Amino acid sequence: MKLSSKALLALAISSITATAYADTQSQDFVPTTLAGTSAQSEAKGFIDGQSLGGTTRNWFSSEKKFRGERFTYEKHGQARTDANRTNWVQGTILNYSSGFTQGTVGVATEVAAYNAVVLDRSKRDIKGGSNRTLADSDGDAVGQWSKLGLANAKFRVSNTTLTAGRQNFSSGIIDTIGNRALPSSFEGFAINSEEFSNLSFQGAYFDRVSPRTEQSLSKFRSEYGNGKQEADHVYTAGVNYQPFKSLKTSFFGANVKDFWNQYYFGATHELGDSQTLSLTTGLNYYKTVDEGKKLMGKIDNDTYSLSLGLTHQAHSLTFSYQEVNGNEYFDYLHETNGIYLANSLTSDFNGPNEKSFQVAYGLNMAEYGVPGLKFNVYSARGWGIDGTHYTGDGGVSKFAYNGIQSQDGEKHQEYGVGTSYAIQSGALKATTIRGTYVTHRASANQADGNIREFRLVTTIPFNIL
Repeated sequence: MKLSSKALLALAISSITATAYADTQSQDFVPTTLAGTSAQSEAKGFIDGQSLGGTTRNWFSSEKKFRGERFTYEKHGQARTDANRTNWVQGTILNYSSGFTQGTVGVATEVAAYNAVVLDRSKRDIKGGSNRTLADSDGDAVGQWSKLGLANAKFRVSNTTLTAGRQNFSSGIIDTIGNRALPSSFEGFAINSEEFSNLSFQGAYFDRVSPRTEQSLSKFRSEYGNGKQEADHVYTAGVNYQPFKSLKTSFFGANVKDFWNQYYFGATHELGDSQTLSLTTGLNYYKTVDEGKKLMGKIDNDTYSLSLGLTHQAHSLTFSYQEVNGNEYFDYLHETNGIYLANSLTSDFNGPNEKSFQVAYGLNMAEYGVPGLKFNVYSARGWGIDGTHYTGDGGVSKFAYNGIQSQDGEKHQEYGVGTSYAIQSGALKATTIRGTYVTHRASANQADGNIREFRLVTTIPFNIL
């Protein structure tokens, strides 16, 4: 990984600040020992350990394109355009989890029913739905639909669990995404081992994804490809390791059949005391190379982000630099959150050879007597996008990334402001309300275009058992 001069400067600033505020946060080495307790030895039983609950989420989004850009939809068999798009969906999850049976090998199960009710069913408003509202082949909203979002069996020995079936999974490469009315999930097998005090292992094989806004399972596709390429399966494995009390690291690799091999390293380091001044440094790095039939074309991509966050009591200020070294997008799997980069916002700032910088400010009102209330504002800028050297050679179509070669010196900016509130007590405890407003402006051939969006999301948890 080759760091730019700006990234090196940021690292230098990090070192200086670390020296000034290294008194409070412990830098002690954490020895690797066997876990002190066995989760399976404390199993309550299949029935006694069961739970039934879930969440219901009201998800509203209003978008407006500008600078002459328009959404396209069909009405009475004719293509029409409009600058506005609105999606409003109520998503509900009912989740049942049994306890683990007692004994050397514990057995449990998890089943979750997902249901969506579309509150705005206007064809003109939803514009075909995309990944926000489920629509039929004519572009009409599917007013109400349900599916099994989770359905799996779990087997546990000591602190190691094997999960088979439809499930959630979280790593820097394969991660459930939950930024719509309902989340995604994955079909396959996964193992999670926490036999050591500061070292855990994860591995998985998935051959299908359950998308956020679809009823059926799908093969894996890439987020930025043209949608014609599909991967039969994905293997992934990795470790999470905390060598010091102040330092957490993660390393994962994944083989996406006939797409790419991808490797991820992440590290977070904390110094100081937030009541005085604390520094959080984050590094995320991805290496992606083509694999097998090379359905996504030739890929040799190094992408990283470096973030420095300063916190003083209620206030936080974060600076993030991100760089893509490759003639193609930094790409990841569609319907996953497998992009742990600091500047992944409404835009991912992941264009070929793109560099980007973000400044963000956060305010936690708990310090002023209003726990649960937070505000944030940010500004991000990307520049130097250059896809003119992309050669394509994708197996299904010559160019897996449509329009990438027209990106020559493209740039874009994104501004956002948001607020959230989590109810602290009472019948609605842990209910969260979040409102955000984002503006994204781009040069002619940048992929994300010119758009403004207001989003209001209310999530209410509930327990039955």
